[in-house]
Amino acid sequence: MIWERAARAFWPLAGLLACFFAVFAFGGVAAMPVPGLLWLVGGALIALLAAAIWGGLRYRHVRETEAVERLDRTLPGRPLTALRDRAAIGGEGELWQAHLTQMQERAAVARAVRPDAGLTRRDPYALRLAALVALVMALIFGGTEQMGQGISALAATISRPAGQADGMASGPTWEGWAKPPDYTRRPTIYLNALPEGEMLTLPKGSVISFRLYDEESQVTQDIGAALGDEIRAGDITAEKSGTFEIAGRRFDVTILPDQPPVIRAGDSASRRADGRMVQPFEAEDDHGVVSAKALISLDIENVSRQYGLAAEPEPREAIALELPLPRSADPSRMSGQLVEDLSRHPWANLPVRLSLQAVDGIGQEGTAEPESMVLPGRRFFDPLAAALIEIRRDLLWSRENAKRSAEILRAVTWQPQGFVEEGLYLQLRGAVRILEAGPLDEAERDKLAEALWKAAVQLEDGGLADALERMKQAQEKLSEAIRNGASPDEVQRLMNELKEATDAYTQMLAEQGKADPAERFTKNQERQQITGDQIQQMMDEIQRLMNEGRMAEAQQLLEQFNRMMENLQVTNDGDPNGSSDGQGNRSMNGLADTLREQQRLSDEAFREMQEQFGQGEGESSGNSEELAQRQRELREELGQQRGLLPGEGTQQGDDARQRLDDAGRAMEDAEESLRNGDPGGAMQRQADAIQSMREGMRALGDMLGQDEQRRTGDDSDRGQEGSGSQSAAPEGEQRRSGQSDSRQGQSMLDPLGREQSSNGNVTTPDGRLAEGDIDPAARARSLLDEIRRRSGDQERPRAERDYLERLLDRF
Repeated sequence: MIWERAARAFWPLAGLLACFFAVFAFGGVAAMPVPGLLWLVGGALIALLAAAIWGGLRYRHVRETEAVERLDRTLPGRPLTALRDRAAIGGEGELWQAHLTQMQERAAVARAVRPDAGLTRRDPYALRLAALVALVMALIFGGTEQMGQGISALAATISRPAGQADGMASGPTWEGWAKPPDYTRRPTIYLNALPEGEMLTLPKGSVISFRLYDEESQVTQDIGAALGDEIRAGDITAEKSGTFEIAGRRFDVTILPDQPPVIRAGDSASRRADGRMVQPFEAEDDHGVVSAKALISLDIENVSRQYGLAAEPEPREAIALELPLPRSADPSRMSGQLVEDLSRHPWANLPVRLSLQAVDGIGQEGTAEPESMVLPGRRFFDPLAAALIEIRRDLLWSRENAKRSAEILRAVTWQPQGFVEEGLYLQLRGAVRILEAGPLDEAERDKLAEALWKAAVQLEDGGLADALERMKQAQEKLSEAIRNGASPDEVQRLMNELKEATDAYTQMLAEQGKADPAERFTKNQERQQITGDQIQQMMDEIQRLMNEGRMAEAQQLLEQFNRMMENLQVTNDGDPNGSSDGQGNRSMNGLADTLREQQRLSDEAFREMQEQFGQGEGESSGNSEELAQRQRELREELGQQRGLLPGEGTQQGDDARQRLDDAGRAMEDAEESLRNGDPGGAMQRQADAIQSMREGMRALGDMLGQDEQRRTGDDSDRGQEGSGSQSAAPEGEQRRSGQSDSRQGQSMLDPLGREQSSNGNVTTPDGRLAEGDIDPAARARSLLDEIRRRSGDQERPRAERDYLERLLDRF
């Protein structure tokens, strides 16, 4: 009853207090002009005083008799009043005692009365609820900074003499910023903070922005063209050294010229085992290179013009390839590698000229001197395959070689018994008929060249591709049988077919590895290695899961097994190198690829969250299911890589496996969050997965480093027994030192698992922003300008524009 009477009397006062608090929390007081602020303070005090007086007059204290009466009215027969009664006639006999007993029983079940202030009748327009909403929003979204500003503004208004209220300045008469071009990665300079007389050194193309807050200030300059027609606010593009003056303050400006970029090729292009070209390059620029490309043209002067190359070549455009620009702590100097598969290009294995070009932020171009080289491509060692590739090259060189190519094909297919398989023989005879039928157009030539390439690859691989295809077909049949709930006999039969196809594929792969004449080119080939026993163990595990009826798990393991077999290099069971440093390096490379894919997936989840916010809460762009599927595939790939990690039984190896297990669980949680349409929750779990993967890779790297040290020590011990081997120990020390330095140079991570500068500085010693860092001043200004632009776009949803206006009011 006390609360009821207080609420009835003082709800207007509470509503006014809540509204005034919200005005302070959202910065409304600080935004009011001085005259309006004085009226606001006066009106608020009068309203609060009136509400307090009105409530005090209406409030009455609650007496005990009123409380008992309120409770008694809720009970049948009003037992509390009856218990205080006395019999008027007849005395207090048995009948009276029975009456009292009945009243006591009714009074014993009394419960507290539910309060009802009746505010709905007293406040039909629900003004109290509006004030409550304003208070809650202020507590959630308001800030102490805005309240402090409001209190400060109020205090300054009250303490300022009346005669000086209008004439006193409230801030600087001008503000200015010097923003270098984005590609220079230099921070924005706040001109008001510069000491008097300090020289302002800026890159060419910097933009000087100014804002004038009084009518007397002016800007004069001789450093470049002015942008825009605004008198009180505008921009100047700095093109030459000179001076400019703002509101009587002079600034001396020195413009730094922008030098064109320099690019050069590194070592000569090399050929990887898979036929890809690897071309190192280096690039330099005073502010960093923004794009680069490689142009490859035919070096006709150095081509041996004989046989099929004697004819005039058909014109072809130069090959244009974009160079990948790696991230570097020093953007003015970078190095990288161009890796491209040009094995199928008509110029493969022919002399070409390589020219590199680089472009900086303002479009200046730097070109390296052209270099002569042989365009790397795949080599074929089977005689018939090599002949087919030469015929293909001649046809792509010039269609005038059609007659000559037909004669060569007739020669290599003469008496094919025991030399050319029947299927291939029929294909080659069909090619002869096409070549002899008449002139070839470009489409027919390209189609024939593709057929010759496939035939040569089939001959070179010795049927390995067919064996792989048979194994994949067997796996697909078994997967379909598991999904459709086939009988155990049918599943077992398909399982036996898969085992036979797998055995044939691995045996052919092993035999090809022993007899491959191109073995010297496969030293750096990044392929998974696995022993025959490991393959059998995986097949046995699939069999066990099916026998236990765990078909879903068996199918998942079967899919992982199929992906693993597609990129397999079989090793002998007794080969110690099967799990040596080479396998460790391959595992490290595979984990690095998976880590990059996880980071890319996390970025896409972030964009998905942004799109959901833009569309309104609860709406999705429809991309979450695709992201979840990709997350699942990435988790399965990580599980496969974990099973192939070396160092089982060692501390570092077990630690690496544990970290990858943690990463797998985090990926699974992220997948579930994506399927539930919660990209925000998925991002957190993806960040956990990235961190766990990095820790696992660090443990694996420590293990490989210890193995390297042991091998170095063994080499040193063996070298001391012979002559000329005393340099082994110093080299080992150098390697260990390099590994230690690389570990010390590991970059730190941001909350999403991305790499950032390890020292946390915004700028490098030369005043340039570190790579990947953001200029805080420029970022703040650009964000504020973008918020203003979007808030003025009437085509945007009203809810979004209201949110942007609240951001503008706050910041």
